[in-house]
Parts: sequence; C-alpha cells; structure tokens
Amino acid sequence: TCILADIEFILVKENTNMGKTNQSTVTEFVLLGLSGYPELEAIYFVMVLCMYLVILLGNGIIIIVSVCDSHLHTPMYFFLSNLSFLDICYTSSSIPLFLSSFLTSKKTISFSGCGVQMFLSFAMGATECVLLSMMAFDRYVAICNPLRYSIIMSKTSYVPMAAGSWIAGSVNSVLQTSLAMRLPFCGDNVINHFTCEILAVLKLACADISINIISMVIANIIFLVVPVLFIFISYVFILSTILKIPSAEGKRKAFSTCSAHLTVVIIFYGTILFIYAKPKAKDISGTDKVQVTDKIISLFYGVVTPMLNPLIYSLRNKDVKEAVKN
Repeated sequence: TCILADIEFILVKENTNMGKTNQSTVTEFVLLGLSGYPELEAIYFVMVLCMYLVILLGNGIIIIVSVCDSHLHTPMYFFLSNLSFLDICYTSSSIPLFLSSFLTSKKTISFSGCGVQMFLSFAMGATECVLLSMMAFDRYVAICNPLRYSIIMSKTSYVPMAAGSWIAGSVNSVLQTSLAMRLPFCGDNVINHFTCEILAVLKLACADISINIISMVIANIIFLVVPVLFIFISYVFILSTILKIPSAEGKRKAFSTCSAHLTVVIIFYGTILFIYAKPKAKDISGTDKVQVTDKIISLFYGVVTPMLNPLIYSLRNKDVKEAVKN
C-alpha cells in the first residue's frame, strides 16, 4: 500500500538525511503545489475559491438551521452540525494557504506555521473519523432499537460522544505534530505538496523517525481501521433489520434515515482508501514522483468532500430542506 511505500521511502531517506546535520537548520518550508504547472494555477485558484465559498455557505447553513430550528434538536443533527463545523475548520486550516500560494511567487510557510497547519488538519481528520462512527451508532440505535432510542441517545450520551471525538482527535494531533516538529530539518526544505502533509514533512527530517512511524501506524489503526470496522458492523445490523421489515415502503423509509450518512462515509473513506491504497511510481533515484493527478486527488479529499457533505444531507433530508426554506 501507499502507506507502507511511504514509510519504506522515509526510512531509506532517513539514512541519507542523517548526513546533513552539518547544514543550516530549516526555518521555513517551500510548498511546491502546482508550481510545475503554471497554466493550471489560475484555473485551480478559481475552482478552489468557489468550492471554499460553497463549503463555508453550505456548512454554515447546516449549523445555523440545526441550532435555530427546534425540530432539529436531535442527536443526528447535533452530530451533523459538529461535522459541518469540523469541515469548516479542516478546510480553513489549508485552503487559505493553498489560495495564497497562487497569488505569490514565494510559496513558503514558516516552521511554526507549518506546525499549526499540520496540527489543525491532523486533528480535524482524526476527529471526523471518530465522529462518523458515532453517527453510525446513532443510526444503528434509531433503526435497530427505536423504542429505546430516546433513552440510549439522550443528551447526556450524545454530547459526551461528540466531545470525546474532538478530544481524541486533538490529543492524537498534539502527539503526532509534536513528534514531527521536534525533529531537526536540515538542508532540503521543499515539500512536494499543497500543505504541510505529515508524511511529506517527515521525508525532510535528518534524524531518527522510528518513533514517528510507530505512532502513526498505531494512530492509523485507532482512527481509521477501528472506526471503519465499527461503521461496517453497525450497517450489517442495520441492513439485517431493514430486510426484516415486511413492507417495501417501510424498508424505504428506514433506509432513507441513514442513506445520507452512508453516502458521506463512502465518499470520505473511499477517497482515503483510493489515495493510500494506490501504489506510487518512483524514479531510479528512489524519489517519489508525485504526479499532478495525485495532487488533484488530494485536492478532492481536502476540498470536494467537505463541499459535498452539506449538499448530500440537504438534498436527501426532508427536515433540513424544510428548515432551510423556513
């Protein structure tokens, strides 16, 4: 997989970088982005700016209607408003930097700025993984145990669940970011990415990064594998319950209550799996050839997915559409 390939490459490059310790310490990083494709920069600037405005507007509306409409004061919409706020924070941690790189020839970010950007994006990504699993549990209780839904998913339950998602994501991000930023970066300071993506940053370190790799593998298991398994098991029970409903109309109504969440999960994890399961080509020197297609896929994950979330929930949910109209 791509994760293993990246880890292998980082470990190989670590031996090379260890010999650079006599060079000056890095105080800023250069973000390549689409520097090699100037003809695409103007197009992508307009595209990303429009997408970002849609993200702010769409997710902002979801938050407002979830707070203001008393009919939407339920666990599902509480989680949804958290997801919308998370998407705003996630994109705001990288898109302004991404857009500003198109307006200046100096595409740099300070060492501390890189750390802050890395922390925010890492925290939001991990939090969303956990939050989506909490939403899956909410749908499981609503469909498989509807008579006890109000008891199980009371305010004293769903608020700590959401808070726990944010705390878990933030703690993991503090750990990963602090481990990465404590490393010495000597000589090469060019990040072949739009943002301070942690794997791209680790490739520039000139010190032992074994602890970083181990902690990231553990974090991937906790925040990617475990939530995916939890969501999968929840939907196995949900599907089993829906299939037992005698009427076709009853099945349709039951499935419609979780179809929006399932669509978001498929897009979110589908994009992650596509990015990290696709092998990357390497040249004869062993350096990754980060093709423009890989960067576009990364852009899809970082921009398009948060833009689609409010559209999916508003288009497939009658309550949200009615609240927006009112």
